[in-house]
Amino acid sequence: MNTARTASGLPFMKMHGLGNDFVVIDARKGDDPVTPALARALGDRHRGVGFDQLAVIRPAQGADFTLDFWNSDGSRAGACGNATRCVSDYMMRQLGQDRVTLLTERGELGAVRRADGMVSVNMGAPILDAAQIPVLPGNDPAHLPLEGDPIAVGMGNPHCVFFVEDANSLDPAARGPAVEHDALFPERTNVEFASLIGPDHLRMRVWERGTGITLACGSGTCATAVAANLRGLTGKHVLVDVDGGQLEIDWREDGVWMTGPTAHVFDATLTPEFLASL
Repeated sequence: MNTARTASGLPFMKMHGLGNDFVVIDARKGDDPVTPALARALGDRHRGVGFDQLAVIRPAQGADFTLDFWNSDGSRAGACGNATRCVSDYMMRQLGQDRVTLLTERGELGAVRRADGMVSVNMGAPILDAAQIPVLPGNDPAHLPLEGDPIAVGMGNPHCVFFVEDANSLDPAARGPAVEHDALFPERTNVEFASLIGPDHLRMRVWERGTGITLACGSGTCATAVAANLRGLTGKHVLVDVDGGQLEIDWREDGVWMTGPTAHVFDATLTPEFLASL
């Protein structure tokens, strides 16, 4: 589906990784059609299509493709791990290869298809410097001055990770919005609540910046695994159970690798009438 907007509408794909769902637009043969208004309209689950994030594929020099991300409130997202895996799977099938390179705001990332069919993506090295996450100057990302002693980790977007006794019994909507908009985070933040359920095995729930509760968050899962290791709770290779299933995280010397399933649900076209209404 390497297509662009035409007189008959705008083609798109619907994909998900563990229920973390995406609209994907392949804009390699035309101009990027996405505006904040289009992202908001598409993200509306009642009047549009609905998604946790919108991903736009664009051409790249020196890599197989470029990938940009939008939230459902029309804001930009710097990273989206599950969408990166889904789109990498699609591109590997298109190109007839088992690995691809892509450009995001994080720089060049790599993705591979494992022998078991799962797709792994290198999300890059975690960001632990306050200014780069970003966290308000004068605060220690390893011990933020919030109830629960959370830790801040950047994965191309900011994350605030709380370790709790039982993530299953916690409602992310009860505290997530307030933390997302806390003055500690100049660009707002994603919020994770995690608990240890076994050796190198975590349970995590998430409130995503600009979206809300999602069934899975790839970059958030990576940030949580990094935070758990920094707190001495786990090693660097962990399983993380999210609402939609399980992801495997491996913090290596070359970056944080995330592995899990992908699904390409359907292809469709936004009508000219819908596009003209924006």
